[in-house]
Amino acid sequence: MIYLAHTGHRQFLGMVAGFLAWIVTMATTGLNEWRLWHVDDASVVTSGVAWVGIWRACFYSHVLPGAEHCRGLSILDAFVPVEISVAQVLMVLAVICGLAANVSAAVAVRMVYFSLEERKNIRLVFILAGSLYLLTGTFSMVPLVWNMNSVLANSTIDFPPEFHLPAAPVRQQVGSAIGVGLFASLLMFISGLLFLSYQYAWHSLRSEKMPQKKISHI
Repeated sequence: MIYLAHTGHRQFLGMVAGFLAWIVTMATTGLNEWRLWHVDDASVVTSGVAWVGIWRACFYSHVLPGAEHCRGLSILDAFVPVEISVAQVLMVLAVICGLAANVSAAVAVRMVYFSLEERKNIRLVFILAGSLYLLTGTFSMVPLVWNMNSVLANSTIDFPPEFHLPAAPVRQQVGSAIGVGLFASLLMFISGLLFLSYQYAWHSLRSEKMPQKKISHI
């Protein structure tokens, strides 16, 4: 059997990058700083800035109970814009798909580094890992870019009165969560391409089978 461990170093780095990207994607999903919502009335929003994520809207206030006041955003709420509702679904799918991608990548790398006999499915596992990484990056990239465009267009949100936020802010800024999430999506794409571009495994397996065919004809 041909030894393949020396050929999989880039794929190992791709797996590490994919795992880190998955962790960052999970963090992005839970962060509030998708949008920075600047308001001119500081009587309730003391800091003058609210953080609007895909699950909640928060701001600091010295008037309301608690230093940080948060209200949840549900996909069933009529006032929630479609890009936030879509983000809630796609970011959860990205986390699930990213977990599957990491498991597939770990199996693929294990085949390269440790397995000498059970390598007949190595092509399938590498394609599966690469495809899942690309799918994860797509799931997270779409809502991130969509919400970023909404911020740049200064799109409004008709918050109910209990949110204490105006429908139209003075201005909006792209939050740090979007930048972090886009970086994670880019890492996912790189990991996927590294796994899909690994050709040595099946080329080597073909060369291993050729001598066996020749012997069988003798």
